[in-house]
Amino acid sequence: MSGSQKKLGARHKARKRAVDFLFEAEARDLDPVNLAAERVDLSGKDDTVAPVNPYTVTVVTGVAENLDRLDRVIADHLQGWTLDRLPAVDRAILRIAVWELFHATDVPPVVAVDEAVELAKELSTDESPSFINGILGQVVLVAPQVRAAAAATAQPHPAAEGESGAS
Repeated sequence: MSGSQKKLGARHKARKRAVDFLFEAEARDLDPVNLAAERVDLSGKDDTVAPVNPYTVTVVTGVAENLDRLDRVIADHLQGWTLDRLPAVDRAILRIAVWELFHATDVPPVVAVDEAVELAKELSTDESPSFINGILGQVVLVAPQVRAAAAATAQPHPAAEGESGAS
């Protein structure tokens, strides 16, 4: 196995832990960012608590900061379903994958989708992997435009200051 395989393994575990944190935070009505921070802190004090991969914190924070938009995108692609009807673990997996598709420029779209399908195989129902793959197969089509728009707005230029929001 090459070094990149090992890195993928670490990222996979980080995503899985992010699913756990998002799932737990939703179930207990907690802020997922605070939950992750508490676990990071706890892992530094108690060696029985597994260390938290920095990518886990990045993902949980990214999902939390963009939750409304991520949920809108997911809901727009649920034909005949509502977000509330999905298993909570599927919601967490979809939120992570859509966040990666839109914001994690170091993660190729095919990897984000494959990882989500793998997580669904490990953590959810028998139907979930193909369901998640179908939704993400649609979302991946709009991801390049979303990334480009985010990159354009992340780099303000002087002309933008005087413009109104009309578009």
